[in-house]
Amino acid sequence: MTPPTTPRTVLVTGATDGLGRALAHRLAGEGDTVLLHGRDQGRLDRTAQEIAEAQGTERPVTLRADLADLAQVRALAAEVRAATARLDVLVNNAGVGSGEPDGRTRRTSTDGHELRFAVNHLAGFLLSLELLPLLRASAPARIVNVASAGQEAVDFDDLMLEHGYNGTSAYCRSKLAQIACGFELAARVPAAEVTVNSLHPSTYMPTKMVLQEIGHSVDSLEGGVTATHRLVTDPALAGVTGRYYDRTREARADRQAYDLRARAELWERSLKLVGHAGI
Repeated sequence: MTPPTTPRTVLVTGATDGLGRALAHRLAGEGDTVLLHGRDQGRLDRTAQEIAEAQGTERPVTLRADLADLAQVRALAAEVRAATARLDVLVNNAGVGSGEPDGRTRRTSTDGHELRFAVNHLAGFLLSLELLPLLRASAPARIVNVASAGQEAVDFDDLMLEHGYNGTSAYCRSKLAQIACGFELAARVPAAEVTVNSLHPSTYMPTKMVLQEIGHSVDSLEGGVTATHRLVTDPALAGVTGRYYDRTREARADRQAYDLRARAELWERSLKLVGHAGI
């Protein structure tokens, strides 16, 4: 299999802060065309200008959408399709942490879904499905899910965590759902067309989300960027799909992600929640 020639066209969600912003800078510096997603136009404009000035490139396309609103996720996909004739890589990076700045109490999305499940799983799930035809037409293409080592099996009897809510548990379940449905998508799409892989980029990087909730960092931001960049660009990973990585090492996700019956149920429940017919 021949890997795509550079420059790639890469959509990075959550590109105005932390890992997403640093990854976008690195890819643009390597000559890739980067599409920047964020939910604040001012921050998007500043990030695009910073990239253009720092990398000596044209100002990247910016796309504003609140991923807590599925209608905006669909609109985002439509904007991407209008902005580019090809998409080599989708990086589902945007997410909500276990606590601040998005709160520790149970909150819901515009569509009434538990917020962390909605943003961390359902938004990327729907965006991947909406952009799948464009990705397949750009084959070989890649989907990279920025997940977490923090995982917990979902409870199908309380998918929206309406009982005994805990922000950390909600976060961990959403990340398990993200990984599991990534595995399921990988099983349904030929690897020669689109590969789907997930990773834990690093532990407690110095991002706004981590510093506001935890108060300190453990791993460097650069380490997380390097691990994610590898899944985006490494020719050795051409055709490698349905994997989970802890930084740059292939690892095992929570066992529920390998339970085919549970994974199929989660896939069908997720399709129903986002209102998509599937593939």
